[in-house]
Amino acid sequence: MLKIEGIMPGMVSKANKSPLPPLNKGGIRDDFKTGGFGWRRTKERLIASFFFFNGIISIIVLLGIFSLLFSEGLPAFKEIHFSEFFQSTWNPTSYVKATYGLGAIMVSTLIVTFGALLIAVPVGLACAAYLAEIASPRVREVLKPIIEILAGIPSVVLGFLGIVVVNPLIAGAFGLPNGLNALNGCILLAIMSLPTIISLSEDAIGAVPKTYKDASLALGASRWQTLVRVTIPAALSGIIASIMLGMGRAIGETMTVLMATGNAQAMPHSFLDAVRTMTATIAIELGEVPFGSAHYHALFVIGFVLFVMTFLVNLISDIILQKYQEVEQ
Repeated sequence: MLKIEGIMPGMVSKANKSPLPPLNKGGIRDDFKTGGFGWRRTKERLIASFFFFNGIISIIVLLGIFSLLFSEGLPAFKEIHFSEFFQSTWNPTSYVKATYGLGAIMVSTLIVTFGALLIAVPVGLACAAYLAEIASPRVREVLKPIIEILAGIPSVVLGFLGIVVVNPLIAGAFGLPNGLNALNGCILLAIMSLPTIISLSEDAIGAVPKTYKDASLALGASRWQTLVRVTIPAALSGIIASIMLGMGRAIGETMTVLMATGNAQAMPHSFLDAVRTMTATIAIELGEVPFGSAHYHALFVIGFVLFVMTFLVNLISDIILQKYQEVEQ
């Protein structure tokens, strides 16, 4: 038998601003018997069903993208041998022999993505820690909207920035003819990833219970030691999630890398070489390739491989996160 304690007859509910029904002699609200409790349960079931329906829609969309890439890429293997995709050179328009090797563009994509994370992760984490733990409320109110504005800058504008500003700086610093290379793309993608990493990491650090920090300070730890050894490890799950989202932002970016990385199809050997990423290859060639040709279907193979790479990155990050949470428990 369910009893309501601490609620007196005539009190007003904060949720609906309506007087609560009086309690009977047994201390039970009458609405439980008249159907009020049943309506509440029905409403909760409807809300749960709504969330379940939205989750199913997300899975259906994901499976739809997967099936589209697979069905459009599969015909390519009728004309192109499977082993040809493991070669390094991608040159489907060669006058001698068309080649469909994904090696160079896959390495280029990974170089630009991980180079961007090498810049964005330490900078983003430091900014998040400053905003969450050190900055005054007034400074936080000024800085956070400015950082979030970065997320709204169109990628083509950042591409102009890479050509006009970053390009001559890299060329002058390293003595190169031009600065349109992988390093240029890394810098621009790091700028694009920063708002995601900073915002989510700051929320994760701010969500750490204050008792953790008070206990650390009470044991004699400094603010720096508390931040590094208590606060950040406690917020690590949210920080990893922010890095993964930032990585997804970088690996899927097209326009910026198309404008600022030189678009060379050769295998890169350093950050100072010109590169062409997988997304840039699809964007450049899909609009000009004959519909239904082997080249057309091969571009969907690139999209499928990119989809699988992103899926594997998310899967590995989930495994690492679960192992970390098991160690914490």
